[in-house]
Amino acid sequence: MKAYVALFAVAALVSATLTPIVRVLAIRLGAVSRPGGRNVNVRAVPRYGGIAICVAFFVAVGALSAHEASTATAIHAELRRFLALIVGGLGLCAIGVLDDTRRVPALYKLYAQLIAGVVAFACGFRIDAILLPFIGTLSMGIFSLPVTVLWIVGITNAINLIDGLDGLAGGVVFFAATTNLIVAEVTGATFVAITMSAILGAVVGFLIFNFNPARIFMGDSGSYFLGFLLGTMSLYGASQKASTAVSLLVPILALGLPIVDTLLSIVRRFLERRPLFSPDRGHIHHRLLDLGLTHRRAVLVLYGISVVFTTAAVGVSLGRSWTVGLALLVASLVVVGVVRFVGYFEYLFILKRQNSRLRSRETELLRGVIPDAALQFASAPSDAEIWANLERIMTRAGITAVELVDHYSDRELAHWRAAGGADPVGDDDVVSTDYPLGPDIRARASLRFHWRSDSGDVSPQVDVLLQVLVDLIARSLERVRSRHAPQPVALPPVPKNQSAAALSTPQSS
Repeated sequence: MKAYVALFAVAALVSATLTPIVRVLAIRLGAVSRPGGRNVNVRAVPRYGGIAICVAFFVAVGALSAHEASTATAIHAELRRFLALIVGGLGLCAIGVLDDTRRVPALYKLYAQLIAGVVAFACGFRIDAILLPFIGTLSMGIFSLPVTVLWIVGITNAINLIDGLDGLAGGVVFFAATTNLIVAEVTGATFVAITMSAILGAVVGFLIFNFNPARIFMGDSGSYFLGFLLGTMSLYGASQKASTAVSLLVPILALGLPIVDTLLSIVRRFLERRPLFSPDRGHIHHRLLDLGLTHRRAVLVLYGISVVFTTAAVGVSLGRSWTVGLALLVASLVVVGVVRFVGYFEYLFILKRQNSRLRSRETELLRGVIPDAALQFASAPSDAEIWANLERIMTRAGITAVELVDHYSDRELAHWRAAGGADPVGDDDVVSTDYPLGPDIRARASLRFHWRSDSGDVSPQVDVLLQVLVDLIARSLERVRSRHAPQPVALPPVPKNQSAAALSTPQSS
């Protein structure tokens, strides 16, 4: 126990010391989260907090293993698994640092997570079987690798998605690590207890600067690193309970809040027919803010939910039938309550906006622009003047960038951005949508609009107004016979047994 306390203290001290240093580094390198879009912060906040957490974790474990015999013995006994934490954890932290500094494509980040998951599997973190209460053991067989990697990648992204409010991701990780530490003590998993103690200390030292109002964010470097460690170590900790069979109920409940939020996000985006990895403001923490809760109260509410999940996970780990049943019942009621509470009040919020006829900023800007735009496009004498008119009205309309793309190959033909603004294409808080120039079957090109939206999606009002604007442009392009205009309508052939005069002259009765 003394070793665990020492690990916690060293990790907390190193994390609290390094966090202000990496904060200055993030500011100098421009790794800053700016207000707007999905971000709820009202001022620019530097990232890179994950660097301090990562360094604190490895320094604490390394220092104590060099001075404490039992800790060193436990690390050496699990050297392969500890190597997986080093390779996978440092690799994902590095990818996160790059993403915090300059945006990394989502596909590349997924590749890095898959590689880290395979490394963890090769080093002994495996789901060979699933122990289901009241049912028995379900062997994975050849599916052990994909199931293990899917679990690790899923948990890594779940922690990343929940990182939306000051102190939220750090608090969720704290409660999940506490669960794993308790289970490790009960089952005698010394290696798990060592890593969880170091994680708890590193997170506490960081939360000093991250709790509302945050002076630094952990960024993707922190969420990826912590998500990977929790995903891998939760498998190891649970495996001590039933040899080769892994009871996933304990880690699922310990990470209940981020898992539920991730599943709801997937379902929501599927129903809205949007890409599953597209960002939005529909997460649980965003909806709590929309309901009127303050930033700090929303975080405390989610902390309370995490405590309930932690208690349920510990109850399942005890292994008694009545504790397992009670824990699952409580966790199920919490999930249903969260979904009903957030969903129902979201509906009331939307209904209230409709009744009060409130319009978004994007809608009002477009409504003010379209009358003048109609006159400008109607009088434009050439193809070049039409695009010049579009470029002039972009700033007034709140549109940050427009791309002209080939309708069939999606190849970019031209690109404009608002005067004085940076190119926003690829930013997470930028909303994008495409409209064909003319009917879809006749369109040669499409216009792709980009703008920063507070709602994180395209409202029906904005969608209609943008379509009107695109129709005005398409009609003007047809008038000046532009090569980007819609293809002409093909007239139906005249039947051979009917003359053109007969078609044009009505028959008298």
